[in-house]
Amino acid sequence: MIVETRDQVELRTQLRRLREAGIDGSMIRIDTLCGRLKLPTTYRLSQFVTDPGRRPEREPAGR
Repeated sequence: MIVETRDQVELRTQLRRLREAGIDGSMIRIDTLCGRLKLPTTYRLSQFVTDPGRRPEREPAGR
């Protein structure tokens, strides 16, 4: 997982950074966790990792 946020702007910013870094779009997953009435909607941005023993090619700053 790269980021989990309620802020759509933050999600789009992280997605743009991944694309600018040359990450293949087919390796990116976006989940929308709908909280309905009790919890706010949350967005989760993940990158598929082919070798879980290795670190992802790029990790966002501060994560």
